[in-house]
Amino acid sequence: MIPYAYRTAGYAVKALSTFSKARIRTYGESLIPKGAVIFAINHFTRMETFFIPYYIYRLTRTPIWALADADLFDGGLGNLLDRLGAISTRNPNRDLLMVKSLLTGEASWVIFPEGRMVKNKKIYEKKHEKKGRFVIASPDGLHPPRTGTAALALRTEFYRERLRRMVDKAPEEAQRLKQMFGIDQIQPVLEHETCIVPVNVTYYPLRARENTLSRLAELFVGDLPGRMLEEAMTEGAMLLSGVDIDVRFGEPIRVSQYLKVAAIQADIGSAAAFDFDDDIPSISVMRKAAHKIMERYMSAIYQLTTVNHDHLFATLLRYLPRNTIDESQLRQRAYLVASLCRERIQLHWHESLVRNQISLLTDDRYNKFNNFLELAIQKKVVRKQENRVIVDAGYSEPSDFHRVRVDNPISVIANEIEPLTGLQELIKDLAGQPDIRIKYRIKEHLIKKAWFDFDRDYAEFFIDGQSKPKDVGRPFLIRGKRKDIGIVLVHGYMAAPLEVRALGHYLGGLGYRVFAPRLKGHGTAPEDLAAVEYIEWVESVEEGYAFMNEICRKVVVGGFSTGAGLALDLCARVKGLAGVFAISPPLKLQDFSARFVPAVNFWNKLMRKMNVESAKREFVENHPENPHINYFRNPISGIIELDRLMDQVADRLPNVQVPALVVQSLGDPVVNPSGSLKVFTRLGSKDKEYLMVNYGRHGIINGDQSERVFAAVGDFLSRLAATV
Repeated sequence: MIPYAYRTAGYAVKALSTFSKARIRTYGESLIPKGAVIFAINHFTRMETFFIPYYIYRLTRTPIWALADADLFDGGLGNLLDRLGAISTRNPNRDLLMVKSLLTGEASWVIFPEGRMVKNKKIYEKKHEKKGRFVIASPDGLHPPRTGTAALALRTEFYRERLRRMVDKAPEEAQRLKQMFGIDQIQPVLEHETCIVPVNVTYYPLRARENTLSRLAELFVGDLPGRMLEEAMTEGAMLLSGVDIDVRFGEPIRVSQYLKVAAIQADIGSAAAFDFDDDIPSISVMRKAAHKIMERYMSAIYQLTTVNHDHLFATLLRYLPRNTIDESQLRQRAYLVASLCRERIQLHWHESLVRNQISLLTDDRYNKFNNFLELAIQKKVVRKQENRVIVDAGYSEPSDFHRVRVDNPISVIANEIEPLTGLQELIKDLAGQPDIRIKYRIKEHLIKKAWFDFDRDYAEFFIDGQSKPKDVGRPFLIRGKRKDIGIVLVHGYMAAPLEVRALGHYLGGLGYRVFAPRLKGHGTAPEDLAAVEYIEWVESVEEGYAFMNEICRKVVVGGFSTGAGLALDLCARVKGLAGVFAISPPLKLQDFSARFVPAVNFWNKLMRKMNVESAKREFVENHPENPHINYFRNPISGIIELDRLMDQVADRLPNVQVPALVVQSLGDPVVNPSGSLKVFTRLGSKDKEYLMVNYGRHGIINGDQSERVFAAVGDFLSRLAATV
């Protein structure tokens, strides 16, 4: 291997990586040991032979060579592979070269123990008693994974230990071994240890389609063979459409412990000379050890899978006990799967699953469910009839091995997490439960989450003398007798659920069920609010809506100040709400801190660049109307998030189509009355009402004169109830 050629080929891969929109992220780099390392990696695409060695080299600065399919060396790719340090599986000297490079530390190796690309990702076979074994699916049928990776590591460590013993015991044999492996100095060889590092590569999302690469290939080559066209469509789409490629390194497996067997130790210490390919007396014991190591690293590889939404949805479809389900019920199961799996099972989760999953029950704003469902419909795995989803028999029909990524990607996606048996059992359980049980579990999950999140945040951010009593910030539920309409009641910025409790009790007295969620960052301490983004307030309201939607036929959402803006935002995105009321909805704020946010933010950035941390202003003083509820310090970051929220709400107001009530105080010192009138004007609702009350304060839902506002809300709800 010529170092210059290796670096030159690496530049080519780097250029391709720059051109690609794929996002390659590595995890567990600190686990990679020094010395002789074999990286055992799952194999799904041709790309891995090229980019994996390059990225590991960037991490370790050790040349990384790969064992590659002999067919890849045909044509123009052969020269590039040679420069990258790839060795053909048919090279007669491959094992000797690999052991030599591992002994000397000249290079580490990438090996794909599956033996070939597993395009359908079928690497696990279920057996009785909930156990399974690893198998590899191929056009020739099922076969076990290769033990070559383990055998190579064992042979390397065998000869390393043999060299150590022969130096003193049989110097002539030590000299012969040095010549056989091209070793100049023995001491550096003895300082290393051979390890196998399991590595998993997960792609998300998996979407095969025509793309620039596949069209160019057809243009220059003509009619492509089906196998080549499939690879160009699948892997070209990954490169060009922005797929996430998660590369995870596992705990290293040190193979020296597997050599501590009497038969192997006898061969290591034998004074008899034997050549590299000669059978030794302990060969059968070595093979058994290799099989044990193989099972260990194969299990580790698949446990490192980065689980994503598509995995969960595809497996959910596989386990549904009936082939027809209402789409809303499928979404409910998808939410529970995505939420409970992450809470209960320790696995590696895609970053999108680490976030709150409530949007699966509302507007699916990240398009996780909708994109998957569109793919399933396109591939004829499911079809839709109005609001029903029908799973077709084609889901489980076998596909041609070299076409499966194009023809049935849903099956491929589900296959990938089959080895994660705990996850499989949980999804199967949720898939099979009756609809009424699913609704109950969602309701219980959401209300318990609301209590738990508050208790956790309060304990974490509590400041003696500043934090209010827990009763101020705790979400509350009023269980009225009426089931026709439930109300989600949202408090304002820097406040807490206590702010809307009087209104909540008034509505509860009218028989309504009322739930007041706590906006993330509120009811605890200003430091909590300073770490929150506005989307987390949105999610708090969505969780309240989803909870009420499970216990009432229809839901009305309402709020005060910022809570009013969040209520309007929900109605603009989520279909099926019965109405919305907005009390003092913000469109333009008049308070000092908001007016000077740009100046304060600029000052902070300037001070940060100058490393003058003490001069930064992270909070400004707040002088609230309700000091027993509101924070006395207002985080600058919170004001910025508030501005972002208002920008979003302003653009979405025409999408509000449900009956709406807007209430505003003429003398409000915080929310400009002209701004709330603009809110009312921009609403897309045909049935809407604007009420101006002549009060000189912002908090018109507490204290004197609040009865007028309460009555207006009560009248509005009464009119809605008559139409439900």
